[in-house]
Amino acid sequence: MQHADKAATFIQNESKTDWHNASIWRAREKRDLAAHGIPEWEQLRELASQVKDNVLSNLDQYLLQFEEAAKRNGVQVHWAATAEDHNRIVLDILQKNKLSKVVKSKSMLTEECHLNPFLEANGVEVIDTDLGERIIQLRDEPPSHIVAPAIHLKKEEIGELFHEKLGTEKGATDPNYLTEAARQHLRSAFMESQAGLTGVNFAVAETGGVVIVTNEGNSDMGVHLNKVQIHCMGIEKIIPRAQDLGIFVRLLARSAIGQAISIFTSHYHRPKAGGEMHYVIVDNGRSEHLGREDFRNGLKCIRCGACMNTCPVYRRSGGHSYGYTIPGPIGSILTPGKDLKQHSDLPFASTLCGSCSDVCPVKIDIHEQLYKWRQIIAEEGHLNRSKRWSMRLAGKILSNPKAYRRFGRLARWALRVMPSSMVYNRWNDWGKERELPTAPKQSFKEWYQENHPGS
Repeated sequence: MQHADKAATFIQNESKTDWHNASIWRAREKRDLAAHGIPEWEQLRELASQVKDNVLSNLDQYLLQFEEAAKRNGVQVHWAATAEDHNRIVLDILQKNKLSKVVKSKSMLTEECHLNPFLEANGVEVIDTDLGERIIQLRDEPPSHIVAPAIHLKKEEIGELFHEKLGTEKGATDPNYLTEAARQHLRSAFMESQAGLTGVNFAVAETGGVVIVTNEGNSDMGVHLNKVQIHCMGIEKIIPRAQDLGIFVRLLARSAIGQAISIFTSHYHRPKAGGEMHYVIVDNGRSEHLGREDFRNGLKCIRCGACMNTCPVYRRSGGHSYGYTIPGPIGSILTPGKDLKQHSDLPFASTLCGSCSDVCPVKIDIHEQLYKWRQIIAEEGHLNRSKRWSMRLAGKILSNPKAYRRFGRLARWALRVMPSSMVYNRWNDWGKERELPTAPKQSFKEWYQENHPGS
């Protein structure tokens, strides 16, 4: 099912669509207030972009530097070429230590690799400890947003879920009550766990340490309570020096939800006494994406979600309509590189308004990449038949002045005289929720020649 079909299902509930749109737009408004409070905001964005440019141009060197520093710190480093390799490495670490209960903080990489179902199929219990992630895990569904994974759910739905799964009072919707119920539920999971697994926001090549940013402290709880800690990261998470962190930490929380800074910014460098610390460094198609000159900037992404919060299409279609781990504008430029045919509809799930590029803290040219993907999709023959033929017809008309004028006259006449049902019907998706303006009797060129003769 394509994005448009899933989006159509999502917007059938009009009140929920309006609520979803408004909820996410509030995050965009808070981001703007936070950004406007820093006079040097644009300089920070430019610095972050330049640091990431440097990293992507020297990624192999920084990764080796990171590995060397990590090993000096006593960390065990593993390299995974694919999602399958990543999952197998994590399972091997757990089986080697005879561990079967894992608590996991938010990690889009492990979502991408489908780690949870893999571990569960091999006898390992995995509990997501981020509140939003735990909610969607209990619902057995993927996240709909990379920062707020359960943003598509109302408190009434969460109350019903918690009543069924956690035994809370039926009909309870008070956020404080529901959060406290989740807190008590997760505390027992922390106490019973045998290993802590996290994602990584930043990996510092200079020190061999990793940095994890949360608002709940669940990452720290999982790591500190267990002797075995596993940190999973994509190869693009590298930054060169510890001093570079100041740039990204100032940008990340403000871009995501308008906070000055996240509540917890945790640094991990070496294993605990008698414990083990592991890094699993994952490629899974990133090297191939790095080699695409027009699209490599997509690997700068720091997973703030700002592009989603501003995107008019994402806000009104929901994250699950994109059919991939990373939804929204950033997902629409990353996923075609994984499977162009399967995800050929996503670059068209955009108005190309450019707002995503405007808010991106590392200045990824998202809307330009969406346009470039559209060109590639058309050139490689992955447009659907109706769009392919309509584009061919439009190309012939627009490239021939005489045909353009004749077709224009015909179209203006037809729009004035034909029944509205010819335009607004169930076969014409563009006619839904849209109304064309009244067609003029003459084109602009005809009007101009009439009113400015001889010019």
